[in-house]
This record gives sequence, structure tokens and C-alpha cells, in this order.
Amino acid sequence: MLAIFKKEINQFFSSVTGYVAIVLFLLANGLFLFVFPDTSLLDTGYANLDPLFDLAPLIYLLLIPAITMRCFADEFKTGTMELLSTKPLSWWQIVMGKFWGSLLIVGISLIPTVVYYIAVRQLSVNPQQLDNGGILGAYTGLFLLGAVFTAIGLWASSLTANAMIAFLIAVFTSYIFYNGFDALSKIPAFSGGADYYLQMAGIRFHYTSISRGVIDSRDIIYFISVIGLMLYLTKLSLQRKLWQNG
Repeated sequence: MLAIFKKEINQFFSSVTGYVAIVLFLLANGLFLFVFPDTSLLDTGYANLDPLFDLAPLIYLLLIPAITMRCFADEFKTGTMELLSTKPLSWWQIVMGKFWGSLLIVGISLIPTVVYYIAVRQLSVNPQQLDNGGILGAYTGLFLLGAVFTAIGLWASSLTANAMIAFLIAVFTSYIFYNGFDALSKIPAFSGGADYYLQMAGIRFHYTSISRGVIDSRDIIYFISVIGLMLYLTKLSLQRKLWQNG
């Protein structure tokens, strides 16, 4: 599993694509936070990072599928998946090696955003009044969100040998999990009770809850459950695909 983990890291950073993806993520956040007038912190007059945590999930909808789309798709395309399955590795070790490798890359993309926190702190009239607990909670929520999108991306990549198709499936599925249930809950037919449970089924409800700085065990359990479900579906997809090819 450690060898697969290292392979994912080396493969991502061995090409210009990996660096470009992370730079574009940071550049997009920087432009929205400090340049574009409608979202600029300099124009709002409030020293907080709420715009970052509102915007980052939408950028992650594109960034993380770009990171994960080749994880299994390229293995199928080059025929190395069959070779990998003959190694003394369990299916879970293969899946988890890919997952942790991709998630580390997502985590690396978050580290430079600390610069935004430092900038806001320096620009604040009273840095002591910054809600550090809320910011820490929001970072925790964003990392968990990234973990869910990573698991979804791996599942999408296990479905096809075409990386672009895997990318599109991952973007669509991640969007449905993030915003689809919330949008569905606004349909008048579900008002009066069902709308609340529909919201709870979506990622956005739990991400928003953690972003307030309150880390509730129910939100953590939700994220872990969705991650576990998608990784289990990935394992089943790999087994079925190799069985069909074999």
C-alpha cells in the first residue's frame, strides 16, 4: 500500500499538470479574495475568511476530479491494473493506497492558503478578535469535504478507462452530493419536514455546520460514512471490472 501511495504522489508531481492544478486553485482563491470587487475582503471591511470557505468547495469540484481522474482509468488503459491485482495486495490496500495518495495532494493544496489567513490577520485592526476557532473548524470541514470528493473521484475513475469521462462523472456526482440535496429540499412538495432530512443527506449541510467552528460528532460520522461508502463502491467496481475482463 505504501508503494501505491508513493506512486500516486510521484505520478502527480512528475508532470507539469500537477503543479498547474494547485497553482490555479491558489490563484483563483487569491483573485476572488483580494482582487474581484464583488468578493474582495478589502471591500467588505470585515477581517474574516468566510469567502474562502464559500468559494473553495466550488473550486474543489473541478480540482479534485482532475487529481483523481487518472488513478484507476490509466491503470485500465495501460493494462497495469491486471498486473497490480496479481501482487500480494488486498483490494482494500490498493484502494486505500490510491485514496491516501490523492488526499495528501489535496491537503498540500490547502497548506499555502494559510498565507490568506496571515494577510487577513495583518490587515485586521484588531487581530485578537479574529475567530480562530471558527477558522480552524472551517479548515477541518474543507479537508473532510476534500476527502469526500477524493473518494467520489476514485469511484468515478474505477468505472472507466477514459480519464475525461471519469472527470465528468466525478464532477457531476460531487455536485449532486454537495448541492443537489440542498436544491431538492427547496421544492415545495418537500416542505414541512422532509426538506430538513433532504438537507441532512447532502454534504453542504454538514460542511456549513462545521464551518461555523462547531465540530459535531454527527457531522464527522456523516463524512466518514460517505467516504467509506464511496471507497467500498470503488472496491466493488474494480473487482467487477477485472472479473468481466478476465
